[in-house]
Amino acid sequence: MTIDTIINLIKSRHPDTDVTMLKLAYDYALEAHRGQKRASGDDYIQHPLETAHKLVEYNLDMPTIIAGVLHDVPEDTERTIKDIEKNFGPEVAELINGITKLGKIKYRGLERYAENLRKMFVAMAEDVRVIFIKFADRINNLKTLSALPPVKQKRIAMETLEIYAPIANRLGMGELKGELEDLSFPYVYPEEYKWIRQISQKKYEERKKYTEQIIKKVTKELAANSSVKIVRIEGRAKHYFSLYQKLLKHDRDIEKIYDLVAVRLIVERIDDCYNALGHIHGLWAPVPNRIKDYIARPKPNGYQSLHTSVYADDGRIVEFQIRTLKMHEEAEFGIAAHWTYKEYSGKKSSVPLPPEKLKWIKELLAEQEKTTSPENYLTTIKLDFFTSRIFVLTPHGDVIDLPENATPIDFAYHIHTDLGHHCAGARVNDKIAALDTPLKNGDMVEIISDKNRKGPSEDWLEIAQTHMAKHKIQEFFKKERKLSIFKLFGR
Repeated sequence: MTIDTIINLIKSRHPDTDVTMLKLAYDYALEAHRGQKRASGDDYIQHPLETAHKLVEYNLDMPTIIAGVLHDVPEDTERTIKDIEKNFGPEVAELINGITKLGKIKYRGLERYAENLRKMFVAMAEDVRVIFIKFADRINNLKTLSALPPVKQKRIAMETLEIYAPIANRLGMGELKGELEDLSFPYVYPEEYKWIRQISQKKYEERKKYTEQIIKKVTKELAANSSVKIVRIEGRAKHYFSLYQKLLKHDRDIEKIYDLVAVRLIVERIDDCYNALGHIHGLWAPVPNRIKDYIARPKPNGYQSLHTSVYADDGRIVEFQIRTLKMHEEAEFGIAAHWTYKEYSGKKSSVPLPPEKLKWIKELLAEQEKTTSPENYLTTIKLDFFTSRIFVLTPHGDVIDLPENATPIDFAYHIHTDLGHHCAGARVNDKIAALDTPLKNGDMVEIISDKNRKGPSEDWLEIAQTHMAKHKIQEFFKKERKLSIFKLFGR
């Protein structure tokens, strides 16, 4: 990797860009890291260059790219944050300071690890671009993981699967999530990785050829019979780790995986999405209950697209994803798409923060303040924040983001503690449902509340899936026990 490669990529997208400060940042980093080597044997400067290149691929703003080049300077050289601020301005310095404060998040006991994670979430809440730099840094570290001892390889890869990939998912950065997972997969589950590669290679090739035939038919249909303008149409292979997770849910039978290669159709306008959907259903019959409109009701992380599965040629099931170019960029880059490229002025500039998309970070920090032990905190973030997500709807159409397999009890406590305590029943999609019913994507949930109810039942602790709901139920019984003791001995 060279600085010229990075500059050429920027210029190909933004021809009039002034890259003077980027060149100066490279020269500064090159001198600061002179003589340093990576564990792989490469000159150290290669790591910040690879980090910056990944940030350019994500079309991020120039201050973030410059910070990517300089991000290890204060920690690994004699140059300080003040030196960087003097040379490159307060915005770049603050971004690098956010990275430096995190340090190297290493597993050195639960307490210290939990505190380091908390620092990362604080830094994200202050300026979410810090995590973009951390992601780019982590991608390059994973690509050079083979140079490290096996114990470190597994620890870094496991941490990526449990923390970094889920954060990317929560930020809507789907492509990055897949890349982080696939780079980590062989180090955490080596035998399973070999198995997935072995069973999928032949299937991928077969599905790819079949998908190319389907793409030709759709292209011909839309060109001849519609006003839909296709920006791009392509087959998209499933990431290995995503395929592995799906196979675990389908008895390890690859024949049951219909979206091994999905067709992604990118069009110009929203009405083109629905128009194209109609033409696809005109060519082939849709599979019942497999049409999902994430345009009208986006996922909690902002993802928008139309999904449908059809019985295509020879009766084989094919999944389609239909979206506009803007939706596609949001699906690939998530919240990073809000920091589209801007010139570098050297002065602190205001960056638009979409607060509703960062609400979960604030909730996570609030949870840390309530949690008494590092073990509980790590359990909470893994169960309540970083497991696979579903979204369900309130009767008013509000979208509620919950972990997979959440129940109406989890839903009730997510809305309000009192609603949870007085929950007497639930309706899911207008039908009475048991309180232990696992909720699914798109369910409309209504809690039946009884004000005369004294509180939760202890068996709800077995039903609730989220740490938050369990914690609120436990708190209720703690207060009840204290009150009973007070009444007994208080006199």
